Amino acid sequence: MVIPVKKYTSKPVDELQKRLLDWYDASGRILPWRIRPEDRAKGVVADPYKVWLSEIMLQQTTVPHATPYWEKFLKRWPQVGDLAAAPRDEVMEMWAGLGYYARARNLHKCAIVVSEDFGGDFPRTEKELLKLPGIGPYTAAAIASICFDEAANVVDGNVERVISRLYKVEAPLPLPKSKKEIKVLAGELVPSDRAGDYAQALMDLGATICTPISPKCLECVWSEWCSAYVADVATDYPRKIKKKATPKRYGVIFVVRSKGELLMRRRADKGMLGGTVEFPASPWDDKSATDYPVNPLDYAPLEADWTAKGIISHVFTHYEVNLRVYTADVTRLPLKNNADWLNVSEQSLINNDKAEQKLTTLMMKVWKRSR
Repeated sequence: MVIPVKKYTSKPVDELQKRLLDWYDASGRILPWRIRPEDRAKGVVADPYKVWLSEIMLQQTTVPHATPYWEKFLKRWPQVGDLAAAPRDEVMEMWAGLGYYARARNLHKCAIVVSEDFGGDFPRTEKELLKLPGIGPYTAAAIASICFDEAANVVDGNVERVISRLYKVEAPLPLPKSKKEIKVLAGELVPSDRAGDYAQALMDLGATICTPISPKCLECVWSEWCSAYVADVATDYPRKIKKKATPKRYGVIFVVRSKGELLMRRRADKGMLGGTVEFPASPWDDKSATDYPVNPLDYAPLEADWTAKGIISHVFTHYEVNLRVYTADVTRLPLKNNADWLNVSEQSLINNDKAEQKLTTLMMKVWKRSR
C-alpha cells in the first residue's frame, strides 16, 4: 500500500524537494567520489566505477575510514578492468582493515563481470545493477541515481533515520515492517529531476544534521514538517528493538616464529573473515568464559615449547570473540603440503600498510599481543 505523503504534512512534496536541494547546493558534503551540482552544471559526470567502489567500502564503514582505502584502490587499479585483472589475494590484502571481507570477494567478482560481460561499462539501470555480484537494493539504487540520474529510491541508514523522524514511524527498526514502511514513504519523495543530487542530499541530511544522538533540528530545512521535531521527540526515533547481550565465542590461537618469519594460513572463502590470512587457531566456540578448550595445545599446529601470552578480544557485528594467545619459537617452520599455508615476514608487519600480507584488525591484535 502506498502511503500518501499529504497524510503526514501540510506542505506539498515539491516544497520538501526544493528545500532539500537548495540546502544541498549550498551545504552538501564535498567527497572525493562525488560530483557537486556546480561541477555537474559544467558537464562533469559521475564515474560509476568510483561511485560503486565508494558505496561498497562505505557499507558498515565511515567516510574518514573508507576514504584512504578508496584512494589506494584507485591508485593501484584506476579502471574496473584493472581491478578485474588483479589476483584476488591482492584485492583481499588491500582490503585488510575494512572488515566484512565478503565485500572484497564480491568486489572482485563484480569487477570481472562488468569487465567481461559489459565491456567495462556498468549497467545504467537499477534493475540491471541488481544482477551484479555484491550489489544489493541500496547500492543499485545509489549507482543508478547518482551516475545515471534514474529516479531510484535510495534508502540507507541515514535515510531511514530522517524518514522515521519526519513521519514518526512507530514500527521499530530493523523489523521488515518498519523498513518497508520507510521505503514506501521515502519513495514518495523522490523527484524525477535531479534524482542523483536528491539522493545524496537526503543522505547528507542524515549524516550531518539529522544525526542519531544530537540532531541539529534548528538547522534542518525539513524541521517545520518533521512530526518528531514538532512533538519534541526527535531522539526517540527511529524506534529500536532492545538489543540483546552480545554473544561471545572462545578459542585459542598460535603464533609460531622462526628466523623472522611467521607461520600463517588462509581461511576458507565461506564464513567470517573468509579468504583472509590468519594465525593457526582452534574453532571459535560458543562457550562460557571459563570454558576455553580444556586442552588448548591439542589445536597447536606443531609440537613446541608454547608460552601463554594472555587473551585478546574483538567485537564483530553479531558476536565478540575471545582468543587465548600462545607463542613459540622454532628452529624452522614446517613445510606444508597445502598452498593455503604461508610463511610471512614479521618485519613486514611492523608497518601493516606496507606488508606483503596485510592482516585483519583481529590478527594484528593477536600479533601485537604475541610480541
